[in-house]
Amino acid sequence: MNRDYRITNFVKIKNHKIYKGREQIFSEERSEDLNSFLKNAYSSFNMSYPKFYKMDSLCKLGTIATEVLLKGRKIHPETALVFSNSASSLETDKIHQNSMGKGVSPSVFVYTLPNIISGEISIKYGLQSENAFFISKTFDSGLIHNYTEILLDLNKAGEVVCGWIELKNDRYDVFLCLISNEGEISFSKENLEELYLFKDE
Repeated sequence: MNRDYRITNFVKIKNHKIYKGREQIFSEERSEDLNSFLKNAYSSFNMSYPKFYKMDSLCKLGTIATEVLLKGRKIHPETALVFSNSASSLETDKIHQNSMGKGVSPSVFVYTLPNIISGEISIKYGLQSENAFFISKTFDSGLIHNYTEILLDLNKAGEVVCGWIELKNDRYDVFLCLISNEGEISFSKENLEELYLFKDE
């Protein structure tokens, strides 16, 4: 079908900075660690979701990015989620492994699959939609583009939140886009790649 899909907006989180579109909307360079950065970002955006504090860092990154991306927008329950990264849920897997001899914590174990991010976001926004989480060595704009386009062409979703949510050895890199029929940027793998590299320093 190849309808005229657009990149409605995008979010980038890296190096203690958050961008919505090409505008920096939050910076916390004084934060000593990721947890402080996430907590301060949550407060700055006036988020109200108590479950946030129980999430692992990967889920917190995805939840904050989605909140920034969708804030002020009417969200359709059929909005699909298409995410990827290279490390899966490695950071939480390590915490889980280290606790094996002391007793397994269900609150940690539940986050040992990366697609829990999709579940948490779906619960928060009341989504009843298609979702997928891919593991690839690097950000694969072609994979994200093709899968998202298929969902839209087949009317499996009216809109899609898609992109990259990476956390490895406390280094994080998040890039999410909202794909719909609105916006000035054409939805292509080349444009996805260009926007992913925006402010990549």
